[in-house]
Amino acid sequence: MRFGFHAAGGIELHFAAAGNPAKPLVICLYGFPEYWAAWREVMRALARDYHVVAPDLRGFNLSSKPEGIEAYRAKHLVADIAALADHLSPGRPFVLAGHDWGASIAYAYAFAHPERLTHLVIANGVHPVCFQRAIFRDAAQRSASQYINRLRAPDADVLMSEDRFRRTLRMIAGFSKTDWMTPESEAGYLEAWGRPGAMTAMLNWYRASPIVVPAPGEAAGDSFLLSLPDEAVAIRMPHLVVWGEADEALLPVCLDGLDRYAPELAIRRIAGAGHWILHEKPAEVADAIRLFITGR
Repeated sequence: MRFGFHAAGGIELHFAAAGNPAKPLVICLYGFPEYWAAWREVMRALARDYHVVAPDLRGFNLSSKPEGIEAYRAKHLVADIAALADHLSPGRPFVLAGHDWGASIAYAYAFAHPERLTHLVIANGVHPVCFQRAIFRDAAQRSASQYINRLRAPDADVLMSEDRFRRTLRMIAGFSKTDWMTPESEAGYLEAWGRPGAMTAMLNWYRASPIVVPAPGEAAGDSFLLSLPDEAVAIRMPHLVVWGEADEALLPVCLDGLDRYAPELAIRRIAGAGHWILHEKPAEVADAIRLFITGR
């Protein structure tokens, strides 16, 4: 692994990289509450054929942590990735991969910059319109998503940090099995979470999100996401979803209707893998990405 920083728009992103920079670029985005190392094993598996880069996203680990909820709106998060991609692969389209929250930003980037992507890969992440629809219409997904409201609470920063991040570790274990969490891995997470301002910044991703999560049994209400025209949320490049079927945070209903927005959609389902599929099945994820990009 190589490490570096890239600054643009007043934000400095730390990133990890593997492989030859002359080869096709794959940028990998992770979700809460991780950091670049979520993709470590997948990066290693792809490094022979690609230049694989995983940034610490705004607010996480060694990257900048601007104050305030507004700084974590999707347009700013997309701008960070756009600046990094233009630095790493100027004028040359690349592959974008995302998991969990990283999937949300990958989708938003794909909506805004379709000409920059050759392929879009999502691993246990959700298209925002499909996710909002699932939360409104499916009782099980609405129940599974109630943690979002808890993480938006004003005292979540304190609760998720106290007792050496006990609740944060418990949340990870609650989404799917964590036999991949070695003492060394846990130490890396504790170090990343313990950086000044990190937990507040990480939680501001939830607070800034437009996703509406009614309580179980409440009327669904409105969401501007469901009023967006199809062309605003279309995936105009080949799109792969790698889906661990044992995910307890994101249920299969979240994939319903995705083909409406992604005409070149492929779904690779992996039995026995859960939400932390990047850790549980890195070789399978890497193989699925390679096959999707090259056809072999």
